[in-house]
Amino acid sequence: MTEEHKRTVVIPGETIKEGDAYLPGEGTEKQGNKIVALRYGLAEEHNRLVKVIPLSGVYQPRRGNIVIGKCNLITFNGWVIDIGTAENAFLPIMETPRYVAKDRLDEVMKIGDICVVQIFSVNGRGIDLTMKARGLGRIDEGIVFRINSNKVPRVIGKEGSMIKIIRDYTNCNITVGQNGYIWIKGDKIEDELFAKKAIMFITEKSFMEGLTEKVEEWFKENGGVKKETKKTEEKSGDKEED
Repeated sequence: MTEEHKRTVVIPGETIKEGDAYLPGEGTEKQGNKIVALRYGLAEEHNRLVKVIPLSGVYQPRRGNIVIGKCNLITFNGWVIDIGTAENAFLPIMETPRYVAKDRLDEVMKIGDICVVQIFSVNGRGIDLTMKARGLGRIDEGIVFRINSNKVPRVIGKEGSMIKIIRDYTNCNITVGQNGYIWIKGDKIEDELFAKKAIMFITEKSFMEGLTEKVEEWFKENGGVKKETKKTEEKSGDKEED
């Protein structure tokens, strides 16, 4: 990791950079000629822009995010989905990929079902969801678990690099919701649990530099054998840096 991309743990009020050449990014503010952290996390500087990647906190929904949620209620025109936010999100009947009769909504999704959806609107009325994209829909197989949503960028990695490593060593399909829910589907439950264990290792070591190399070492130490990547598209929300 270059000096420019070196990350350090900072606390609110701590000075990250000094000098008029730097610009404040997410999680920072400018005080005089200093860039100061506004939250606890990993400070990073790239192209003179300084930001803080949070290590704790709650998920903030954004348009375009891929999320995983649970059906809590069926109404006459859609489904109420819990995606881990203060308010539930709504999946309208017209945002499913096929025609659904209003008296047969439970054929698409029942109360308690888990699904992968995308946020298409965040407004004063609430959060609206869609299922009209590849990789979205009800989850029927595999395992689903939750991590802190602020660890998601580290699990995804730069341009999906970290997910690719996990996939190569476990041969599992992995969907990472930006809200911190993760769906793993493999040919064997042992592969799914191995992938989950790797992800938990990443979340525990998210503050470390050179995390990609550390994860490669972890797999080798735990008997992992790199396999050929499956030719399937992974849904993992926004591209994030490792």
